[in-house]
Amino acid sequence: MIAYHGAADAVIPARHQPWQVLDYAASRDAALPALWRGTGLDGPELPPADLRLAPQQYLQLLQNAARMLDSADTAFMLGQQMLPGDCGAASAELLRAPSLRAALHILVEHGCLLSPLLCPRFRTEGGLAALYWTDSYGAPGQLPFLAEMHMTALAAMCRWLSGERLPWRFCFNRTRPRHTEQHEVHLGTDLRFDCHLDAMLIDAAWLDRPWPAAQARTQAMEQAMEQATAQPTGQPSAQASAPAGAPPITPAPSAWQSATPSLLSALYDYLLARVRAAPSLEQTAADFAVSPATLKRHLARHNTHFQAELDQVRTHVALYLFQTRRADNDAVAEHLGFHDATNFRRSFKRWTGQTPGLLRETLLAGAN
Repeated sequence: MIAYHGAADAVIPARHQPWQVLDYAASRDAALPALWRGTGLDGPELPPADLRLAPQQYLQLLQNAARMLDSADTAFMLGQQMLPGDCGAASAELLRAPSLRAALHILVEHGCLLSPLLCPRFRTEGGLAALYWTDSYGAPGQLPFLAEMHMTALAAMCRWLSGERLPWRFCFNRTRPRHTEQHEVHLGTDLRFDCHLDAMLIDAAWLDRPWPAAQARTQAMEQAMEQATAQPTGQPSAQASAPAGAPPITPAPSAWQSATPSLLSALYDYLLARVRAAPSLEQTAADFAVSPATLKRHLARHNTHFQAELDQVRTHVALYLFQTRRADNDAVAEHLGFHDATNFRRSFKRWTGQTPGLLRETLLAGAN
């Protein structure tokens, strides 16, 4: 049986990223009780320490913040403070990351906590490394906002931890907005739209370049923790000894290491592992220990359906093969289990609205 949770399950600690949203909105003079509108909660200005939100409540909170603040920079400013965050041991691991590769592995391993709304996925082949996100809870209308927020979070964290601005290429699964000034301010000018994937690409040579400040941060954190442990009961904490700019590191929830993925993330992983064998709804439902009708209902609650999820995985695999292996239509068709390239071309155009040849030329032109 494959374990997963749904969009209505209370799994997100309110004192982590949701609290950051409230704090930022308050700095912009937003009425905090109004931010809770539509969440089903009573509207506490500051959430209790033990409160956990369902993903759909957190998404509503973000939607309210975007509407109330009505500013083009909201997603980017929220992203600036998102990572490493205040997620206990997971955030502490990010702070100690000695390189980009290590940081990306930590982000992916603890994505349920560090990136609960979009699932981070890391792949590398040849000279290209890619970090891309998939929707965890079925919020298609909010994906542009979420992508901007998460890309800014990763770019800002890497810039802080590495001490330099890394040469990321940003790919967005959306049409080019009328104005891109905020993208350029927070992300840079290497922006691509209509990519059918929300991803950040970078030359693999950057993955293992050491981050010199990592050792100093680690030593400072260890010293602060030792001082806090030795502090007499009732005395102030030694948190002030932590590195400048570091978020407070609080004990992690006991379940942070074994957090189960969302339904859509678990399904994506399942389909990706079997994409060459054309998995069926019936077999997938059996492996998830539910009936096909129940799986359909669960997916409908996440604003999607089985074929759409399978087509998304196939699209991502095709894009990856085009970009990293410079594969042609015949090779991709064979990899995805199509009988011939003609059927693949027809299906690919249905998935993306473009022919594979045209999209492949665009991808390769952007890689040069």
